[in-house]
Amino acid sequence: MPAPQNAFKAALNSGQPQMGCWVGLADAYSAEITASAGFDWLLIDCEHAPNDLRSMTAQLKVVEASTSKPVVRVPIGETWMIKQFLDAGAQSLLVPMVESKAQAEELVSAVRYPPVGVRGVGSALARASGFSAIPDYLTTAYGEICLLVQVENRAGLADLDGILSVDGVDGVFIGPSDLAADMGHLGDPMHPEVVAAILDAMKRIKAAGKAPGILTTNLDFARTCLELGATFVATSIDVTLYAAAIRGAARQAKELLGSVEG
Repeated sequence: MPAPQNAFKAALNSGQPQMGCWVGLADAYSAEITASAGFDWLLIDCEHAPNDLRSMTAQLKVVEASTSKPVVRVPIGETWMIKQFLDAGAQSLLVPMVESKAQAEELVSAVRYPPVGVRGVGSALARASGFSAIPDYLTTAYGEICLLVQVENRAGLADLDGILSVDGVDGVFIGPSDLAADMGHLGDPMHPEVVAAILDAMKRIKAAGKAPGILTTNLDFARTCLELGATFVATSIDVTLYAAAIRGAARQAKELLGSVEG
């Protein structure tokens, strides 16, 4: 019995665009609600959301039970951390702040078992192997792992061609906010200079045969990226959606009270 098929990786390989949502509320209950919404993929964020390995695993379980495909962003691309996230059952990983070909090569090695990689062998007690219920896990796991690297500063863009040349990198995600900050436009990811850099990167990623990805709540910009060949695009963030909705509800309640008292 082989490792479970990674439907997200299969969709990217087929060139089928996947529309997603960022999951940052760090709670399995709310993640289950988001998983029922109908997005193609959900990003469980362990970099900027207050998640740990256990809270990530709890959210991973509820997303796996839905029609949405889970992707997990690790806090940092450390080999030991990647090992733990993979053993917990994550098959699609997004690694932030990748700046060079050498770093991308290290990440590929981190998701592969020896002798071609350095991933520690602990599948016997891992959720990823069904707790030893998948006899062929060790020999088939890598084929179902989707490695996405995040380029989000000028250093990463400078070595983008090198990163794209690395076999084992499935996709490259451009991080608009950090890129804008690094380019001197903090808080303005839609600055013309930043937009031009992102669109150029999208074209290069697509031309290299990798999957281009991005997070943007600007739907016009998302459309442009899709037209350039972006295949994993997130257009929503659960935190901001909830914050806007609950504040709007409170405002409406106060307005209602005011109209009655007035």
